[in-house]
Amino acid sequence: TYPDQLDERVAELIGRAFVDYVAPSTVAVGRDMRESSKSLFDAFARGVTAQGADVVDLGLTSTDELYFAVGKFGYPAGVMITASHNPKQYNGFKLCREGAIALSAETGVFAIRDIVASGSFKPSGTRGSVTKRDVLPDFAEHCLTFVDRDSIRPLRIAIDCGNGMGGLIVPAIFERLPVEVIPLFFDLDGSFPNHPASPIEPENMQAVQAAVREHSADLGAAFDGDADRVFITDERGTLVGGDMVTALVADMLLRRHPGSTILYNLICSRSVPELIAARGGVGVRTRVGHSFIKAVMRERNAIFGGEHSGHFYFRDHYFADSGLIALLVVLELISREGKTVSELLRPLDRRFRSGEINSHVDDVPKKLEEITQAYADAEIDRLDGITVRYPDWWFNVRPSNTEPLLRLNVEADSKALLDQRRDEVLERIRG
Repeated sequence: TYPDQLDERVAELIGRAFVDYVAPSTVAVGRDMRESSKSLFDAFARGVTAQGADVVDLGLTSTDELYFAVGKFGYPAGVMITASHNPKQYNGFKLCREGAIALSAETGVFAIRDIVASGSFKPSGTRGSVTKRDVLPDFAEHCLTFVDRDSIRPLRIAIDCGNGMGGLIVPAIFERLPVEVIPLFFDLDGSFPNHPASPIEPENMQAVQAAVREHSADLGAAFDGDADRVFITDERGTLVGGDMVTALVADMLLRRHPGSTILYNLICSRSVPELIAARGGVGVRTRVGHSFIKAVMRERNAIFGGEHSGHFYFRDHYFADSGLIALLVVLELISREGKTVSELLRPLDRRFRSGEINSHVDDVPKKLEEITQAYADAEIDRLDGITVRYPDWWFNVRPSNTEPLLRLNVEADSKALLDQRRDEVLERIRG
């Protein structure tokens, strides 16, 4: 939270520590529209230049635009100043190195934290400089390379940017397409006057759902604050899960790149690997979380990876995520098929899912072992927590990385079976 946990003094130290750890000659830096982002940028840039590295100021950007800039122009490091979907009092830094490789806790973030805490920095004989660069036109063209723009038919879509960075980025893309956009909350405003820029929460999707119905739109889309995630609705305003968007994007990409490898995380519906296999692709199941998915994508040269949480990763976007590219691919699919979103989903979205249910647990390892013993007759794996599979239902229970919580996801072939099994597993977790 700003300014009590993160202020300009700390931002400058993070800039210095980032350069000491990564040792880049240049750092590309973007920022979102939060009220604290500009002053945190100025302080971070002071730290970077004090350690002898140059700063390329990308100005107001989305996170996927920052990743693009680092990958496309060969910058040895990049930083996005944002708190993504969090409320207005938050801010932070998304850090990456060359090729838009994100730093995780284990691959640099904790080390940088420790350098900041030590207050000891390498001596620098020179001071770096700050230059400005606008990469939005290049980024817009890059996004459009993922689709055949001539195949996209005139569509009407409602887009809610939540006063986040999508309000700057979306128009630059859609002015190049025959698509009518019904804009909701495109003004950049870090106070988030309309609703939080967190579309994973259903209440924050209500405005775009209403707009879809009012304007008879072909679909609705909503972006989070730094515009790297997207959530969509069908033409009736019904919410579409991130795993179903994964299936739609996979469907379109496998037409263009037959036999490709596609990743999906282990709490996506069974329908996702079934669709990938039916289209001749190679499906690879992964742990939840971007650092795991991006690593496996590079290892397997996967063309695409999707998560239930609205993160969609593309090999040709430097193995990074972009909700905007995912949305464009879905628009091409419905254009080519001449079908509505609900018609495309009908054969896919035929199972019933609980969504993620969190429970506080005193002894997480002990509880996981109890659950494993209780379902010993099932097919069980421990890729991420435990996944328990039966022919007509399955569940995953995995621990939170930061709290004494277990996160439960259940899927079943019928609503009655889902309700029964969800309650049964919850009773074991909470009992």
